[in-house]
Amino acid sequence: MDFIWILFAFTCGLGVKAFAMPPLIGYLMAGFALNYLGVEPTDSLQSLADVGITLMLFTIGLKLDPRSLLQTEVWASTIGHIGTWVTISVLFMVVLAAIAGLAVFSSLDLATLSLLAFACCFSSTVCVIKLLEESGELKTRHGRLAVAILVMQDIVAVGFLVIATNKTPSLWAIALLLLIPARPLLHKLLLKAGHGELLPLTGFFLALGGYELFSLVNIKGDLGALIIGLLLSQYSKSAELSKALMSFKDLFLIGFFLSVGFTALPDWSTLWTALLLATLLPLKFFLFFLILVALKLRARSAFLTSLALSNFSEFGLIVAATSAASGWLSQEWIATLAVAVSISFVATTLLYQVAHSIYGNHKALFKRFERSKRLPQDIYFRPSHAEVLIIGMGRVGRGTYDSLKHTLGDRVWGMDADRERISQHKKRRRQVFIGDGEDADFWEYFDTSSIKMILLALPTIEDALHTTEQIRKVNYNGLIAAVARYDDDRERLLEGGVDKVFNFFTEAGTGFAEESLGAIGVKRQEMEAAAAPASASA
Repeated sequence: MDFIWILFAFTCGLGVKAFAMPPLIGYLMAGFALNYLGVEPTDSLQSLADVGITLMLFTIGLKLDPRSLLQTEVWASTIGHIGTWVTISVLFMVVLAAIAGLAVFSSLDLATLSLLAFACCFSSTVCVIKLLEESGELKTRHGRLAVAILVMQDIVAVGFLVIATNKTPSLWAIALLLLIPARPLLHKLLLKAGHGELLPLTGFFLALGGYELFSLVNIKGDLGALIIGLLLSQYSKSAELSKALMSFKDLFLIGFFLSVGFTALPDWSTLWTALLLATLLPLKFFLFFLILVALKLRARSAFLTSLALSNFSEFGLIVAATSAASGWLSQEWIATLAVAVSISFVATTLLYQVAHSIYGNHKALFKRFERSKRLPQDIYFRPSHAEVLIIGMGRVGRGTYDSLKHTLGDRVWGMDADRERISQHKKRRRQVFIGDGEDADFWEYFDTSSIKMILLALPTIEDALHTTEQIRKVNYNGLIAAVARYDDDRERLLEGGVDKVFNFFTEAGTGFAEESLGAIGVKRQEMEAAAAPASASA
């Protein structure tokens, strides 16, 4: 990567972060700025972007339950949204052309308008995954649903590319079915890689290997990376592999956001048309929301899923480029869609930062659309006789639960939004249940009268702050404790209403020392007594 790309990406990313905005917006700005200054993109930039998307789809596959794609709320919402969106969007552009006399739309026939609407119906996999990862919501109910819908959209996209390019899969594509019985071999390969630098290298090999394998039989390579990830998703090693690839994926994806700015440099006419297309984003949100609540989802899950998906996709640029090559669209539309995609990224990123507050303030309005009957996975369990509740049952939460279990017995419970994690804990006979701490509806339903202490072992500080806010809103007066890794995070948690904050590294060291002393028969009280004379003499 040329230094000038790093310079602009770093400067713009750091600049927007200073205004409490995600660096993603800065990377987009950097791409357009470099394009405006006349910097020419090289093949290596596009290669970085392609590798980033491939790794991202591979890691999505590692975290995705294939059975989720068969859920009615996934495939029905995807198909229903595409059909409704294309119909209404075409009508919108026809009305604009007729009433406002906009030549940019009136010069297009009905087939071309439908193609343009179809290009805008997809949501950005890159943008949505980044949002969900940064907010720690990738494994929540709405996070999993959004990812599953994105995968279904990718499947539709692959079908379109096959039709548009007349590039039908070869007969050798049937041999890809052999990957299913090869799953145990792939898993053994992961186990042999161990825990060091060979593990992420194995991830690169599998992701890029899947891409090349599918490309050889004329199937979109990115789908191959996703499928390989799916085949490994049921193995425990997949979580470790996903974490090992996270930093690499994020770094390469910077190349993608920069490349969007290099797609085309807009003029005033292009910018105006892109803004008109962006006015359709609220329509995308409302269509998703109405379809999802009609499929019996809770209003909150439907709201957050719809807001995350309310953007245009980088696939729209591929559709435009493919259509332009076939003579269906003019080249100017590539620049227009590139700007519209960038605008949608910025809008979704900014709005999703305050998504929980928006829902909390207008909850009554959104719940009016909710169906009385809920889906089985949206019915939460309410524990009885719980005195200590641990929210977040990852490594820290699990260790906390096991320690408290020896003292409190059945009075300690664990909660997590990850269904697979909860299932694993139940197999080990831990008292756990499914719940999202940031869910305002959950806390209104949940009885906190018997709970004396809530421990937050959540992956991000933002998760802990949002959860604390929801807990305090239901007038919980017990103790709230949390874990922080850095001093500035500790101050934020205390200011946000947390009563006690433990330093992750310090407490881990203290626990390790106590366990070690216990192993040689020295109790903490004995060590303190031995240290007292020394302190007195000093």
